[in-house]
Amino acid sequence: MPTDFIDALLGVVPGVELLSGEAAIPYCVDWRGRYSGVVLAVVFPIHTSEVAEIVKLCASRRIAIVPQGGNTSLCGGSVPLPEGEQIVLNLSRMNQVRDIDPVNYTITVEAGCTLASLYRLAESVDRLFPLGLTAIAQQCEIGGNLSTNAGGIGVLRYGSARDLVLGLEVVLPDGRIWNGLRRLRKDNTGYDLKHLFIGAEGTLGIITAAVLKLYPRPQATVTGCVAIASPDVAVRLLSYLRSVCGQAISGFEIMSRNCLDLVFEHIQDTHEPFSRPYNWYLLIKLDVAAKDAPDGVLRSGLTRFGGEILEFAIAVAPTQAQAWWKLRQNISEAQKREGLSIKHDIAVPVSRVAEFIGLADTALKHAFSNIRIVAFGHMGDGNIHYNLSLCDAKQNSSFIDRNEHEVNRIVYGIVAQLAGSISAEHGLGQLKRETIHAYKDPLELELMRTIKQALDPKGLMNPGKVI
Repeated sequence: MPTDFIDALLGVVPGVELLSGEAAIPYCVDWRGRYSGVVLAVVFPIHTSEVAEIVKLCASRRIAIVPQGGNTSLCGGSVPLPEGEQIVLNLSRMNQVRDIDPVNYTITVEAGCTLASLYRLAESVDRLFPLGLTAIAQQCEIGGNLSTNAGGIGVLRYGSARDLVLGLEVVLPDGRIWNGLRRLRKDNTGYDLKHLFIGAEGTLGIITAAVLKLYPRPQATVTGCVAIASPDVAVRLLSYLRSVCGQAISGFEIMSRNCLDLVFEHIQDTHEPFSRPYNWYLLIKLDVAAKDAPDGVLRSGLTRFGGEILEFAIAVAPTQAQAWWKLRQNISEAQKREGLSIKHDIAVPVSRVAEFIGLADTALKHAFSNIRIVAFGHMGDGNIHYNLSLCDAKQNSSFIDRNEHEVNRIVYGIVAQLAGSISAEHGLGQLKRETIHAYKDPLELELMRTIKQALDPKGLMNPGKVI
């Protein structure tokens, strides 16, 4: 069958690049090394028409398709299953810029464009593309960012990936091409179909191109590093600064002491922000379109907030700000080098973030006296990455095998109690496909299955993910 299929594939798409056997293995393992699968081939189309022909062939032979970009998923959403006839359809070669319109503040790109390249393209016309995933911007691609509705550090001001899209081009599960590449801010002509595919993790179709919003490029940026005693102070400080600084706040990130300890141990050229260590830190970023420096506004706001701020510093110079952001951006990499951990990507209302951390910390420390809690993330939109392991990395594997279900039960139970979500920006993938049943309204799941059945009745688009 594999040889027959590959021959047929080369017949419908002559010259398409593909890998099979051992050469395909790197594309079948996820970024964390937790999930892996097998495929008939990894295929690299360069045109939407090639994607369509590949999909039509797979549909005719009931071969499943796993869409893939930079393969930076943390939930196993971009890798194949261990069984079944399937291919990985990698879009990395589809990386062309189809249009850039600085007057309309839009850019139209193919799915394989890396996030880093989008930053550069926007800057070349004095604009900003604000999806803030700078730690992995060189690897992740916009098709995957949209398929998972990625978030990042800029959501507080600019919204998640969903909010940055005006139009999409999608290859449907039967191989037809939907051209929805509209550059309109207003189009009230029925269902907004693009939102079906954003956040669907490739289970309803393959995003091949997108019209994205651009924004004015900030002329002045300032970063503040703030030491606080507790997350409760962070909640109140965010509310206060939003009233003082308004829409200028583009980032409000929280980091626990354990985060920094891991970064200092595993990441070179990283240093304490202050002369003494603290338990909690905030990184606050302000961007303004005018050339007036915003550091005075931030300094005044932090000073007037009062004595609950233990220490703060403000960096206008890029080198100092970069050093602070390096700490935040390398937390996940430091954890990866330390070993396995039980990861949670949760969201609660911003006003209840401190409550979540307090309840979860107490419950987990009561259940597991030697647990290490690594809490950090996007305080500004209520998205906290709440990761658990043991201080002794050698014991993590057995600890996770024995206790992951119970740890998840505790954490997700508190999230549900606070009207939150068990997946804020990473998606469900394979990791949370079954877990979501306990925390999502059965009617919502029924509606999702109805949509899946309507668009992909053969169940060939990224099987085993989401639902």
